[in-house]
Amino acid sequence: MPTILLVRHGENDYVKKGRLAGRLPGVHLNDTGRRQAAWLAEKLKAAPVKAIYSSPLERTLETARPLAEALDLEIQPRFGLIEVDCGDWQDQSLKQLKRLQLWKIVQASPSSFTFPGGESFSAAQQRVVAELQSIARQSQPKDLLVCVSHSDPIKLAVAYLIGLPLDLFQRLNVSPGSITALSIGEAGASLLAMNVQPDTDYKF
Repeated sequence: MPTILLVRHGENDYVKKGRLAGRLPGVHLNDTGRRQAAWLAEKLKAAPVKAIYSSPLERTLETARPLAEALDLEIQPRFGLIEVDCGDWQDQSLKQLKRLQLWKIVQASPSSFTFPGGESFSAAQQRVVAELQSIARQSQPKDLLVCVSHSDPIKLAVAYLIGLPLDLFQRLNVSPGSITALSIGEAGASLLAMNVQPDTDYKF
């Protein structure tokens, strides 16, 4: 089974200020995010990475770029790895959103929630999992691959692939700039590491 390293993009000012960036264009890494991207490149520069895939948004591409340069690989954008479509909630303050009655559904029963004017968690999960399975099928069994994505898509994929109910996916934690490792094959998947951050010495 190929091993896929799911990388959450580095910090940006939307993350820092607690706003929902969604699919807004023009959201770039801040200084902390750029340091996290540099750490990723340093962490994986000697790893036998065969390919780098990324959500097409700027913050994910910027996270992937130092690693791609270190390994002399091209970044392959994949729409299936893009952030959940937050619809009308995009660019809103999380502090304000948490006051809404709908926020309780987001946290307690996400399987029944669709963002107003946007995507459901269920549809997002199916999209991301289908993308990862497609990438795995076109790879060799011992390949090491990197997919740079976003917090909710990574958590949704992990939940599905390890058999965790969708309504519990919010219990997972994926920090900015972190690495989560999965082996994915036709017979199933195995979670190898979760939320590896710069202050850890996990070897890939």
